[in-house]
Amino acid sequence: MRLTIKYLTLYLRGRSVLRGRGVLGKCFMLLMVMIPFALAGQSQEATLSVELLQKRAEENYPLVRQYGLIELSRDYTLSNASRGYLPQLGLSARATYQSDVTQIPASMPGVTPMSKDQYQAVAELNQTIWDGGAIESQKKIARASSEADMKKTAADLYAVRERVNQLFFGILLMEEQLKQTGILIEELGTNHKKVKAFVENGIAAAPDVDAVMVEILKANQRREELEMTIKTYREMLAAISSTPEAKRMGLEKPRANEITLSAENRRPELALFDAQINLITSQESGIKASSMPRFNLFLQGGYGNPGLNMLKNEFSAYYVGGVRLAWNFGSFYTKGNSIKKLESSRESVKVQRETFLFNNSLAETQQRNEVDKLARQLSADDEIITLRVNIKNAAETKAENGTLSVSDLLREINALNMARQEKATHEIMHLMAIYSIKYLKNN
Repeated sequence: MRLTIKYLTLYLRGRSVLRGRGVLGKCFMLLMVMIPFALAGQSQEATLSVELLQKRAEENYPLVRQYGLIELSRDYTLSNASRGYLPQLGLSARATYQSDVTQIPASMPGVTPMSKDQYQAVAELNQTIWDGGAIESQKKIARASSEADMKKTAADLYAVRERVNQLFFGILLMEEQLKQTGILIEELGTNHKKVKAFVENGIAAAPDVDAVMVEILKANQRREELEMTIKTYREMLAAISSTPEAKRMGLEKPRANEITLSAENRRPELALFDAQINLITSQESGIKASSMPRFNLFLQGGYGNPGLNMLKNEFSAYYVGGVRLAWNFGSFYTKGNSIKKLESSRESVKVQRETFLFNNSLAETQQRNEVDKLARQLSADDEIITLRVNIKNAAETKAENGTLSVSDLLREINALNMARQEKATHEIMHLMAIYSIKYLKNN
């Protein structure tokens, strides 16, 4: 507001001075109009939100490449299954020698005895007419398996959000502690000067100055420790989210009163359980298809000695065509057990789902109670800090009057700093509990 009034006053003065001076006056007025907007844009520091970093982490995490690999595997499997409808061509050949051959008991003109060495080469073309649904069940299983793998990858990727939350709120917490440590160092520095004056006036002893200096050194150590830990956390956050700006940009602290929590549970694990049950259903259809008969057209073309005419002892070509039925009754032996095994797997998935929801509900109850507890603590933190400030100010006055020792004064300064640290901790922990609920429900 002060910035706007200042530049508005300058603008009016410049307008009155440069009125009538042509281009120079117009340029001046245009410049004065644009400056406030430029400064206002600079005053709004860019920050990174936890939601943005979560999104970038999921998009750039190495595991995300698994999606493409799963899709490729599914496409190859579907392509291979579809080729089951294409004509199948086979080639076989054999050369045999047998101990005896069929003979006619009477000699006939033009009929030569069969040779004991025989040769045959056969090419056979088969075209499926009906396979009992085997190919379609293979496709269904391939799609269901791919979907289950996709959901599994999504569930694994979702866990990255929790890691981002831990780093994000850990940085916010340490930055708040760093801020309070800076305030403590300033207060200790001020009191260090006061205690020096106390010594000169005979109110305090020389070791009291050293005692204050020790507290300053300890606070500086704490500040350096926090700065290095923040640097490490920021580098980890930048790496996991593929956001180099996270090393230096400010982090946007969420506002608890603006966060809405939905009762609906949208965790990706629930979709994974559904996909696993769908896969089991698809596998059941495959078992049923394996016990069905198969019909196909076939065409054989051969060349050998003998050919179809067994009485002609010479090489000749031939062909045979027709319809073939194939039915493997052996699949009925294991069909029942295989279906029961899949049913057991289905029940296992249902138990896993119920267990997940139960544990999820317990964790949500715990976090909601944590939110309520921290909210009550936050309501008392401001009052505690106010009282601690009054106590610290009174302690400084008593120390100046010589009625309170410097060690007691330092105790009250540290108590005030601890109260401020606790408020900052409660505030960030309150946000972390809320975001834990968001994570538990995928809000």
